[in-house]
Amino acid sequence: MPSKSISAVSFKPDIRSARGTRIQRGLATRFVRIVTLILLDVIALTLAWKLAVFFGTPLESPWTQKSSFFALILIVEIGMMAAQGLYSAGIHRRNYLSLLKTVSLSEVFLLLIAFLYEPNYYVSRSTFIIFWFLSVAFVCTERFLFDFATKLLRSRGAIRYPVFLIVDAPEQAAHLSLIEQENCYTVQGIADSSCLDLSNREATLESLRNRGIVEVFVSWSAIQNRLYVCWNFYTAGITLRILPAQSEVRHPKSVFWMIGEVPCLTIPAPILTGSDFWIKRCFDLCCASVLLLLFSPLYLAIAVLIKLDSPGSVFFKQDRIGLHCQKFKMWKFRTMVANAEKLQATLEAKNEIKDGVLFKLKNDPRITRVGKFLRRYSLDELPQLFNVLLGEMSLVGPRPLPVRDVERFQTAHFIRQEVLPGITGLWQVSGRSNIDNFEQAVKLDIAYIENWSLWLDLTILLKTVRVVLQKTGAY
Repeated sequence: MPSKSISAVSFKPDIRSARGTRIQRGLATRFVRIVTLILLDVIALTLAWKLAVFFGTPLESPWTQKSSFFALILIVEIGMMAAQGLYSAGIHRRNYLSLLKTVSLSEVFLLLIAFLYEPNYYVSRSTFIIFWFLSVAFVCTERFLFDFATKLLRSRGAIRYPVFLIVDAPEQAAHLSLIEQENCYTVQGIADSSCLDLSNREATLESLRNRGIVEVFVSWSAIQNRLYVCWNFYTAGITLRILPAQSEVRHPKSVFWMIGEVPCLTIPAPILTGSDFWIKRCFDLCCASVLLLLFSPLYLAIAVLIKLDSPGSVFFKQDRIGLHCQKFKMWKFRTMVANAEKLQATLEAKNEIKDGVLFKLKNDPRITRVGKFLRRYSLDELPQLFNVLLGEMSLVGPRPLPVRDVERFQTAHFIRQEVLPGITGLWQVSGRSNIDNFEQAVKLDIAYIENWSLWLDLTILLKTVRVVLQKTGAY
């Protein structure tokens, strides 16, 4: 068995949860930049409109006489520029070709609105053409001046982002030179990859937070436990930028970012760290409470059927391995004979899972008559709603496995123990018991962790209902 102990692990939270609520680092600077750009665009468009009305052919129209119509013009223009990402940092705000296209498209859109609203009273053609030309010219000019002023201030050490570089010694000079080309960062320190080792990781993150680091640049080749590191920076509110290298694993929230002419992978820090995970937990608790109340008559009916069918308790409680390899008692309705666990040793030779990590037997002789029905529709899993209320499980996550299975894990398998186990998961809606290879199941669990989002959880829950009703892969 791998050296990682099942029971002797101190409690740690789910890797997706933040250790305390924090605001994204550097958010104030970004907010000021965006507001400044919007104000400059409003001034440029206002000036363009006033000059177009003044020099264009006069035409009686509510568009030139009522301020509410001019407000609509600003909303459409600014809104379309925002939708095209022209208020984003870096090269986006000075993408003049995109500015030209977006402003022109918004002018055409306004022309269409005016025609549909009042086809006989818009503005003269000369006013429209002048406004279009001046809008493009003024917006591009003020963006150029804003960029020039920003570069001038940064050359004097102002409005720079404090960053930290984590890369092994042979690559430090090259990566440092690459970062300095962008002329918007102040590198406050450099460390090698050992600072991200498990024993040093917490101290490193704490030090970065205390020093006010906004972004951290990491060489992808310097990261060993990549998924852990990605989530740690994400939930610390620190933007992680992956320096050029090929990666086998991409965090779901990662985007490509240009440093000069070189692309790097970036995982932006969320505005409110951990909020999506706590929404998930609140959703779990609310749904579990409501479902327990709704299903209480069903619980009673199943309990009576189990007692009438075979001797033994109504519920089956088994040690399962949950978050960070902690043992907990998982509840199920009993579907097997009372001494089922003792009989398993005699059935190991018939195990249908090829690599032997899990134990599955399609026609398991230990299953009772009522048990077959309960398993067919997954009704035996309903008591796990109590585990959800106790915080030991989630509605969606990797299935918690028995001690016997986890003891056969390889080191790479333990990543699935870093998130709360679930009643259902990607594995269950992708074949359920038809999956006969544990490595397939682990890949699905890792895919869930890598791509986790609230929408993914909701999708899995909806698919679970369909899979259960169709009895897909159930036995």
